[in-house]
Amino acid sequence: MAVRWLCSLFGKPFDGGKRTMDHGGQQSQTQQMPGPFAAFAGQQGPYPGQHPALSRLDEVQKEIASLGPQVCSYSGLQNNREYKRLERELTRLLLEVDKVETEGRPELQLPRKRAAGEVEGLLHYLESNATHPSRLAIEELTQEARNLLNEGVVMPFRQGQALDAFEISEELVEAVQDVAMRLAQVKTGGSVPLRKARYKALTRICAVQEILEGRVQTHTLALPLSDDTHEAVQGINEVMSQVSGARCQEVALLMGLSGRDSCAHLARILTELLVKLDALDVSSNAAVRNYRKQVVEEINGLLKHLDLEGEGEDTHRYDLAQNDSIREIEAIRGRVSVLREEVLRHGASGQGIELQGLLNHLDQVNTGRNPCIREARRRAVLEVQALITFLDLWEALGRRNPGPDEPPPHAAVWRVLGSLCDLQAQVLGFDGKRADKSYMVLEELLTKQLLALDAVDPQGDQGTKTARKQAVKHAQNILSYLDMKTDEWEY
Repeated sequence: MAVRWLCSLFGKPFDGGKRTMDHGGQQSQTQQMPGPFAAFAGQQGPYPGQHPALSRLDEVQKEIASLGPQVCSYSGLQNNREYKRLERELTRLLLEVDKVETEGRPELQLPRKRAAGEVEGLLHYLESNATHPSRLAIEELTQEARNLLNEGVVMPFRQGQALDAFEISEELVEAVQDVAMRLAQVKTGGSVPLRKARYKALTRICAVQEILEGRVQTHTLALPLSDDTHEAVQGINEVMSQVSGARCQEVALLMGLSGRDSCAHLARILTELLVKLDALDVSSNAAVRNYRKQVVEEINGLLKHLDLEGEGEDTHRYDLAQNDSIREIEAIRGRVSVLREEVLRHGASGQGIELQGLLNHLDQVNTGRNPCIREARRRAVLEVQALITFLDLWEALGRRNPGPDEPPPHAAVWRVLGSLCDLQAQVLGFDGKRADKSYMVLEELLTKQLLALDAVDPQGDQGTKTARKQAVKHAQNILSYLDMKTDEWEY
């Protein structure tokens, strides 16, 4: 019932359960009245026009239609002010519905019951999204990033250190990147609120990551210049010092570690610094001119991350299925699927060259520093590589011509590789879930092949050792690919 309001959004107003009443064998059509409960207007009697109860339910229905989209797009937690407002409004509506007197009449009881069901459904939807395990995982990862940045950037700045006074370690940058990658793998199940929450968290963490990486790169520059170089250098150095402070403030703002400042306020400060730089006369010295240019570029780099307040509200932003890079990746995956079907049905017939070309194409896809798009590309690459390795093994088995003096352990490894080739074909064609019996059978058979390889004694033969090591890696890759195919990850 919670989604009935969607009908009105798409031009199909709810009719309230229109029906024809039969009293004593005579049928009487209900009079059509305006509003979503028009079918329950009833006959003209003691109440002229629409019954007061239906009029009140009609007003409640309009409020439900207004709150519905807000509830279904809410992506915050239960302690958020917006959550409490929505919860308060829905609770009020539920009480309003409960106050409606039906006088025991079915034509009044049914619309009241439906209205109450809609409000209760929206309340449940609101709570379930705010307390969903994936939403809590998003918040946990965001808090992990906050702790890293608070300790590594914000606290040193607040203790009086300028960002230039200490090194931003590569370990910090890598730790933030690791959080972003784990955040990209959080499953949303297609839920709009969860996708918005993940996207908003990712945009902020990726923005901070870019700021940190930019700061690491500037350590290699011979800046700032000495004040004696040019009369304008002192002014540029002063601006550069303020930019260092603004950088720390921006990290704090993006990660919710600053309760006083705002993005708009910091944007005004950075814009004023650009005005100061523009007023400096550096036309006579190329080195100073280049120095100012680099400072301007750094300020512009900070400014571009200060418009994230509404990030994720636009469908084309959080819905990555509309992203051009994702569409490009999906087109490649579609072609890989066709080639896979050809290989499994008819065998190898020159698909390797095209598959290698698809790998090169994937390498050129622009991910825009978005971890979700990176993950989508990584998975597409693994799909192509899985098919290529299957073809390579299949062809190697076809060319195999063992001699009479082949060591028995080496032959044992090849027998396992033959079994792995058959199993990999089944994995490539598998299209089920982890709960399926066929998945568990495949997993068990692949594990048995690993045990069989572990039982092979190379007897000191280096060629057998190498072959066994490669076979073990191949079996593990097949297991990983099977696991990836069934982990239900989405954009």
